[in-house]
Amino acid sequence: MVSAFEAAPLVLLFASPDDDPISWRAALQRRIPDLEVRIFPEIGDPAAIEAALVWLPPPGLLASLPNLRAIFSLGAGVDRLLEDPTLPADVPLCRMVDPSLTASMAEFVLLHVLRYHRDLDVYEQQQRRAEWRLVLPRPASATVVGVMGLGELGIASARLLLRHGFTVRGWSRTPKAVEGVASFAGEAELDAFLAEVGVLVCLLPLTPVTRGILNAALFARLARGARLVNLARGAHLVERDLLEALDSGHLAHATLDVFTREPLPSDHPFWRHPRITVTPHAAAYSLPESGAEIVAENIRRLRAGAPLLHRVDRRRGY
Repeated sequence: MVSAFEAAPLVLLFASPDDDPISWRAALQRRIPDLEVRIFPEIGDPAAIEAALVWLPPPGLLASLPNLRAIFSLGAGVDRLLEDPTLPADVPLCRMVDPSLTASMAEFVLLHVLRYHRDLDVYEQQQRRAEWRLVLPRPASATVVGVMGLGELGIASARLLLRHGFTVRGWSRTPKAVEGVASFAGEAELDAFLAEVGVLVCLLPLTPVTRGILNAALFARLARGARLVNLARGAHLVERDLLEALDSGHLAHATLDVFTREPLPSDHPFWRHPRITVTPHAAAYSLPESGAEIVAENIRRLRAGAPLLHRVDRRRGY
């Protein structure tokens, strides 16, 4: 027997300042033809909306939907949603786990690890000084890459790095087994994880425990000349500590894709620092054609009263 929820058409609200709403609506409706997709700010009757697909929605928007039954994030991270004090506490929240997002994140990690492995940051500094000096290349195995966060994105990134010959270590809250990756877990194993890392990649979820984890104490545990790649959240990083570590020469360079305040203000010192590369939160996004399949499956489950995929544990923050 088909339930009343399964039989009735469902209204979904799409709200994102970055993603293409027309492409997402078309991709979703190809999979669920009777799905009505309303694009913020044209929401019509708020009481008709039962699901929301969002990235950085205005605070209070989701709380204004009295019959909301599910919130689907367009991003893998949900910390910005959880920071909204008006977020409905009893509505299931699901993160995005999508092959296109995972693949684009892994390739972005590989791009910057390769950049550091081949000393392109060094050559950029030499170019500013009109200095011609060869740095002899090393085998990939000589570069130890430490991946902080072994969730979906971290594991995919670690595996891609392994395929290119890098020596890969992983660190996570709880022990994880990834073939070929030396895995460390918890505060007790953080020193051992960091000891030989040449490129540190942060892909951690933002939680009260991980907020500010990229700080002076952590940088001091890295070998002199290490590089940092932060693709997780800006709040993982203590900005002043990074600037001091770079200016002292303890860290050689940093690539930052995420920031405490976005867009990054034009007068921020990161823009002009010679040892920092800034990208505008561009590392990874879901493509509608693959991401819509994940969302459509959760909509089918919502209509059928079945458990939702990738539901967030709000206590842990992911």
